Amino acid sequence: MPVHEGPAADTSPEPTPPAPSGSKAGRNLPAAIGVGVGLGLLVIGVLVYAPSLWTALVAAAMAIATWEIMKRLGEAGIEVPRIPLLLGGQAIIWLGWPYGTTGVLGAFAATVLVTMVWRLFSHGASATPQNYLRDTGISLFVISWVPLLAAFAALMVHQEDGAGRIFVFMIGVVCSDVGGYVAGVLFGKHPMVPRISPKKSWEGLAGSLVFAIIGSVLTVTLILDGNPWVGVLVGITLVLTGTIGDLIESQVKRDLKIKDMGTLLPGHGGIMDRLDSMLPSAFVTWLVLTSML
Repeated sequence: MPVHEGPAADTSPEPTPPAPSGSKAGRNLPAAIGVGVGLGLLVIGVLVYAPSLWTALVAAAMAIATWEIMKRLGEAGIEVPRIPLLLGGQAIIWLGWPYGTTGVLGAFAATVLVTMVWRLFSHGASATPQNYLRDTGISLFVISWVPLLAAFAALMVHQEDGAGRIFVFMIGVVCSDVGGYVAGVLFGKHPMVPRISPKKSWEGLAGSLVFAIIGSVLTVTLILDGNPWVGVLVGITLVLTGTIGDLIESQVKRDLKIKDMGTLLPGHGGIMDRLDSMLPSAFVTWLVLTSML
């Protein structure tokens, strides 16, 4: 997840106590690094030794992320159909394995339809639905935001050099994260969007761009034997979509008046807090690499 400001954005309505480690990032930096390394090793191990398990890993992560969002929405009094969102989300990801994009889009459309009908009769056929448009609209947003975008990360592994494409995606994200963090901490002075994420800086964005472009050029040329200009395009789009993903989740958390979506990952928050920028980045990586390689 690109971090353009060093410190993680505080989206809670009240001041957040400093991290126990005293990190300038406002979080437990050693724990965050440890969790990040552990997740990285898990991804590397799956892609190198058992790439067929990649879809299962993506599906499991998206199920947890969806559950975190549904729980937070429920705390805010927003009723979303949990069974259609969870089961439909799994269908969106898994049907990409045998049927490609046709399976993904078909499962997505079916999940949308089932969700609309489910919410319509969630309180019985004789009851008048309350807040139907709000709850259904938010449900469709969650379906599009999480399992649909994640499905493109799963689709990549089934392509030629699939594991390599995932490595290009993941390494680009890590480079953007590191570049944004370093530049944000050392040079960040000019806020980019203070009303949404006050600590995100233009200097951090520049650091993300430099690191992501270098990392993507190297991985595209060395792993996929592709044109360096494809790597440049991948790096730029990863940073732009990653930043947008960060901002979207920051605004969602501001609306819900929470700091993190969950607490599963020490130093990071929940699974969704780790994946916010990766979801749109997975789609654009799939699109660029599928179109140009």
